Amino acid sequence: MDKHELAAFLRARRERLRPEDVGLPSGTRRRTPGLRREEVAVLAHISTEYYVRLEQARAPRPSAEVLAGIAGTLRLTDAESDHLHLLAGTARTRTASLRRQVRPSILAVVDRLPLTAAIVLAADFEVLAWNPLAAALMEDFALRDRRDRNLARQAFPVGGTGGASEPPYGIADGAEFRHQVVMQLRTTLAQHPSDPEVIALVDELRTGNAEFERLWSRHDVQPAPVLTKTFHHPSVGPVTVDCDSLALVDGDQFLVLYTAPQGSPDADALALLGMLTARAAASD
Repeated sequence: MDKHELAAFLRARRERLRPEDVGLPSGTRRRTPGLRREEVAVLAHISTEYYVRLEQARAPRPSAEVLAGIAGTLRLTDAESDHLHLLAGTARTRTASLRRQVRPSILAVVDRLPLTAAIVLAADFEVLAWNPLAAALMEDFALRDRRDRNLARQAFPVGGTGGASEPPYGIADGAEFRHQVVMQLRTTLAQHPSDPEVIALVDELRTGNAEFERLWSRHDVQPAPVLTKTFHHPSVGPVTVDCDSLALVDGDQFLVLYTAPQGSPDADALALLGMLTARAAASD
């Protein structure tokens, strides 16, 4: 049970609600945003003292029934409710480190997709594997040290002051991508609370990038699905692709596929990138 993260998550979810959201009069003498703690306790059918202790990180582990009552009162989504149970220690966590070895069968799939840019990501956004078209569309990750193959570090460079930083690979949805990174890392940390690399990455980004810390403090945990993504490539210009992220059976890795409709200008641009990459490889 992570008492401090649980307390912060409950406060953040409580403060986003208005009294009228749960059928209470708004009144005019509220000094703090959102619901009052005693209002949450009454609606969740628990004692006010116990709920206050939860938000002060002083309470013992709540039961699944108590968590269900709180989740309903705070209008949590399914993803947020799952995260609540993770923080409270009533859901299974993966205490071992992230799996970073990609199964040979997945590597074979990646290599056999000549018209698809494909990468395999760890749950902390480290790029574990890629095919030639992904290298052409994004970059040749083989030229980077393992530490620098992490897309979270590229999205949130150390020293960022909170302004809009240059999005990696010229993607058009830089702000949305950064928000997605933060939400996924929060879930990954809750699932792997003892992984030293995940802990160090989050600490590094929180202390080294003001925008990451601002988004982290929101305690959001439900990334919106990314259906398309536009890359601004220096050789072929903008390329808009369908983006599909498939969770692998291991749970710690994702196969990300970038494709374009057959016969479209974007498909032609991907094909051109593939030809340029093949020619460059043949001339080496």
